[in-house]
Amino acid sequence: PFLQSALEPYMSKKTLEVHWGKHQRGYIENLNRQIANTPLEGYLLEDIVKISYNRGSPQPAFNNAAQAWNHDFFFTSLKPGGGKSPTGEIAELIDKQLGSYDNFVKEFKLAAASQFGAGWAWLAREFLFFLSSLSFYPFCLKEAKLVVEKTPNAINPLIWDHIPLLVLDVWEHAYYLDFQNNRPDYVSTFLEHLVNWDIVNARLDRAKAFMNWGEPDWDLFDKDADILTYEEAGIDVVEDSS
Repeated sequence: PFLQSALEPYMSKKTLEVHWGKHQRGYIENLNRQIANTPLEGYLLEDIVKISYNRGSPQPAFNNAAQAWNHDFFFTSLKPGGGKSPTGEIAELIDKQLGSYDNFVKEFKLAAASQFGAGWAWLAREFLFFLSSLSFYPFCLKEAKLVVEKTPNAINPLIWDHIPLLVLDVWEHAYYLDFQNNRPDYVSTFLEHLVNWDIVNARLDRAKAFMNWGEPDWDLFDKDADILTYEEAGIDVVEDSS
């Protein structure tokens, strides 16, 4: 989404040449070979990730599919002149659900720094509605929450039905040319100079549209109540008159 030199001096052209031009290209080419003439051919990449994870028993295509998806999500999480404090709805949600932007930074840095070996640090959103066979009402409803999490190797939050909003690659190939073994400085540089908060807000809008069908005004509800009717949840129900 930008020139390979556009993120300098915070991420070098050489890093992007290797990271995007070699690592990401390799994942995509390997995945295309793996899924050729298989039932996975033709699926969207996100669907390939979910299907090939196979409920915790990954199929051969999973690692390359997830790494290709993760890297694409990471590169579009960057922008020249990015970083600093967010604005818009994501800023409001961070303050409301994570305490403050400073608290988010602490949590995100801890997740990124404490991921042993290769992996990823994420800001994601959990689902809001899910079907429940254990309650009187057809939906069990809880407020969607922002979560900061880390994942090893190729794993990403899609497999838990979380919706990713932001990611940082903490595989060594992502930062070693610029920061050597100083991962904490790499994480700080990402947050201070590289994060694309505009795309995070756009992803948040998409997440809301995908999972909330129009989110209720939570200030109207009892915070201790988990189960609501359709009407209480602000969902219009059309009766079948046929």
